[in-house]
Amino acid sequence: MTGVTDPAIVAAEVASQISFLRNLKFQYLEQKAKVQYIKTIVSDDAPNINGDDNERLRLVNEQKKEVLAAAKSRLAEKHADIQHWRPSSSKVRFSLRYLRSLIFHLPDYNKAKALTHEASSLATKILDARLKLTRLRQAHPHPRLTIPAANAQLDSQVVEMQQLEDELQTVSDKVERVKEKVKQGSKEVERLRMQRADLDKLVKVGKDEVEDGRVLGLYDWFTATLALHRSLFSLESSHSVSENELHLTYSISSSSSEKKRQVAITLLFVPNTRRLADAQVEGLSTDVGDVVGAHVQANDVPGLLAAVLARARAEG
Repeated sequence: MTGVTDPAIVAAEVASQISFLRNLKFQYLEQKAKVQYIKTIVSDDAPNINGDDNERLRLVNEQKKEVLAAAKSRLAEKHADIQHWRPSSSKVRFSLRYLRSLIFHLPDYNKAKALTHEASSLATKILDARLKLTRLRQAHPHPRLTIPAANAQLDSQVVEMQQLEDELQTVSDKVERVKEKVKQGSKEVERLRMQRADLDKLVKVGKDEVEDGRVLGLYDWFTATLALHRSLFSLESSHSVSENELHLTYSISSSSSEKKRQVAITLLFVPNTRRLADAQVEGLSTDVGDVVGAHVQANDVPGLLAAVLARARAEG
């Protein structure tokens, strides 16, 4: 429209812009009414509207209608006067100057038009957001999960996860201990299997060499007695160095700890007799010379072993 000087074109453009602004005003009022209606519907504390409010609004509308009728009447009179008094050439020149001033201020009009369009777009976005909020409230009725409740639930879940982590660590430690025990048990089973194989070989050789059938029964009794003794007194190994010297090794576990330690006892006998001559104890932190001396003097081998093992368990 810049540079246009034809009054007819300018008048048509101005009329179209006026019509656009009227439509924009009507849309704005319509959107505002919709927004207020949605607020009234979705609000938790809806306003109390009664018959008095409706009557008051009716009176206000009647006053506005009267004012509008009077304005229309005045506008009709002005239009009749304009038709009666046709414009002179000076008035035409004044109108042209006025239109030129409007054309000069056209950038401000374009800026206002852009701002109006932006306001309309923002109003549409606000309405869409409120509709989405309404749908969310309908999809998630009360009681809703608030931010403090969500934070409290998250804290409780963190504490629960920490407890579960501790329990998992405890279970893992137990599994490791069980695996270690199973490993030790497997070694013990393998050792016993090898020992049984050796014993089976000895039994087979004994059957071939010994004619008396009672020897096998005595051998089984001696083997069972020796195994029972090893189990009761934690005897790991026994070795006869010579006819009058016997080495015994015990694996002692204390009452306060599961860790085992080795206690070695060497028994010396008078040659060709069953009399105890001396005993040596290794693996104890205390001196047991008085215990050894008393039992050697009494020739009490079982009492000596029981006293030394009791002292070893008491030290743990």
